[in-house]
Amino acid sequence: MSDGEERFRTLKACPACDGTSLREYQKGTYTGRLTQDQIKITDRQYGQTWNLSVCGGCGHIFANPCPTPDYLASLYGRVEDPLYEEEALGRAKNFLRILRRLEQILPQKGTLFDVGAATGILLDLARRRGWEPAGIEPSSWAVKVAAEKYRLGLVEGHLETAPLPEGRYEAVTMVDFIEHTPVPFEALRKASAILKPAGVLVLVTPDIRSRTARLAGRRWWHLRPAHVAFFSRRSLDALFRRAGFRVISERRYAWSFSAHYLFSRKRPFRSVLKIGFLASLLKKIPVKLALGDSFEVYAVKDGPG
Repeated sequence: MSDGEERFRTLKACPACDGTSLREYQKGTYTGRLTQDQIKITDRQYGQTWNLSVCGGCGHIFANPCPTPDYLASLYGRVEDPLYEEEALGRAKNFLRILRRLEQILPQKGTLFDVGAATGILLDLARRRGWEPAGIEPSSWAVKVAAEKYRLGLVEGHLETAPLPEGRYEAVTMVDFIEHTPVPFEALRKASAILKPAGVLVLVTPDIRSRTARLAGRRWWHLRPAHVAFFSRRSLDALFRRAGFRVISERRYAWSFSAHYLFSRKRPFRSVLKIGFLASLLKKIPVKLALGDSFEVYAVKDGPG
């Protein structure tokens, strides 16, 4: 992207419900120049946000001015994140719980499309459970890893603009994706288009009104430069209705990571990871974090928005 191209735009309508009753929510704490390192999955810049606005209609909270879709696309395409793949075992445990719940809703396994598929961990697991996997990922590095390690042919690109077959998939998964896009309605509308009638969308995203988020305040770990959209129960419902989805099941998402990964998140503990035998031991210790600060929602395609 050249210096003359637009990197930010001021939004006059809510990205979730399209309402125009907007006001300032809080001043941003992030003042750096956005790079691909600030938006990778394992970025550690917790507590840093853009200037945030809130919608008076649905309560959606979002970056405003917001990075443009084209600007973000230019960055996500260059992301490289080896630490993400190093934690593949823990991430697979997260995804396994999702697939098991999805299979209770859709006992007949069919086509599954993962949005923001990263290196393909979820899709590889789905394939081994009998699903026909497909997905899309903007990072050239991640697409290459998915092909070489998991033999997955991901579409390299962005959901909202990629030419994808309509009415093709029984299920679409969006795990920690929707908070990264400045156009969440367009993302869900595209998901609806590629789903079969009565197809199921699985969406995981942080809950900014959760008790954990309130207690953590500006130190909440989901407040990061990569996140430009923050949902509550009310704003998520508004987005689903507008995009033509009906919620059929909801849970609180629980995370599984190795102790090694969690230690790597905080600077005071990183010196421990330089001790070889301790680092190896910590990689073998699983930790489940049930913080209750993310939605895990299953919604059925219910008609046009």
